[in-house]
Amino acid sequence: MGKFIDLTSADGFVFPAYVAEPAGKPKGGVVVIQEIFGVNSHIKSVADGYAAQGYLAVAPATFHRVKQGVDLGYTGDDMKEGSGLKAAVEALPAPGVLQDLQAAINHAATAGKVGVVGYCYGGLLTWRAACMLDGVAPAAPYYGGGVTTPAEVARKAKCPVLAHFGDQDTHIPMDGVEAFQKANPEVEVQVYNAQHGFNCDQRGSYDAAAAKLARERTLAFFGKHVG
Repeated sequence: MGKFIDLTSADGFVFPAYVAEPAGKPKGGVVVIQEIFGVNSHIKSVADGYAAQGYLAVAPATFHRVKQGVDLGYTGDDMKEGSGLKAAVEALPAPGVLQDLQAAINHAATAGKVGVVGYCYGGLLTWRAACMLDGVAPAAPYYGGGVTTPAEVARKAKCPVLAHFGDQDTHIPMDGVEAFQKANPEVEVQVYNAQHGFNCDQRGSYDAAAAKLARERTLAFFGKHVG
């Protein structure tokens, strides 16, 4: 089990992050970026899972600048609230939440090299982290909503990236995934027979086989580039 600590961004903003520590000396750090539902029980369990694999796991509260203590479920009302919070974060003046992610990366770096993994909106932020932030050794975005828009496709990653998508994802059409891969041939793209949110065992779209394979690939990827 982890605990919440406070981190401080470059602009002095203080925000919470859930931190899970490995049993022994860490192999490195992993920053886990939340979905639109906050640092909820699922994201904590993901962080705990990376800690169990030997990493110092840090899950920053990326909505804290617009609302504190976000911890949502997966109902329609939760989806609506989370979407509104995402829009509010996206509307922040630059660099917005990216400076909070940098603070989380810096904290994780106390354990060594740092990998970043994120889901849904966190997948988009993971891609941006790979392209725009410092200290990211590898990045693994899962079904990043918005990653396939022209502005995001045009970015270039500064580190190795493994991107996971579902071919039944109604939020991210496959022609967008193909355009993303064509524009970024250095990115390893994996496509699963699954829907949006397939990694989350609290969602109706959960796909155990796809989630297991994606996690195995991500762990191998982090093992290669983090340690």
